[in-house]
Amino acid sequence: MAGSSHGHTPAAWTGVIIAFIGFCVAGVFMVAANPVGFWAGIGVVLLGGVVGLAMKAAGLGMPKESAELTAARARAGQAQTS
Repeated sequence: MAGSSHGHTPAAWTGVIIAFIGFCVAGVFMVAANPVGFWAGIGVVLLGGVVGLAMKAAGLGMPKESAELTAARARAGQAQTS
């Protein structure tokens, strides 16, 4: 995974940060026995996913790799281990 830069994009960071804030909000309101606040926090978690996908669609995420690039990466990995 370290060689693929998985998740090192503005879209990924923004989505995860928003989702984490929503998780914290939901946790606080769950302990406080406040269902409305809990569901609001869950809504923020879902919002984080939507924001991340929207940013990825806007070009701030990792592009999909082509089959040629994937094959070349596999060949390079085999050459290093041989």
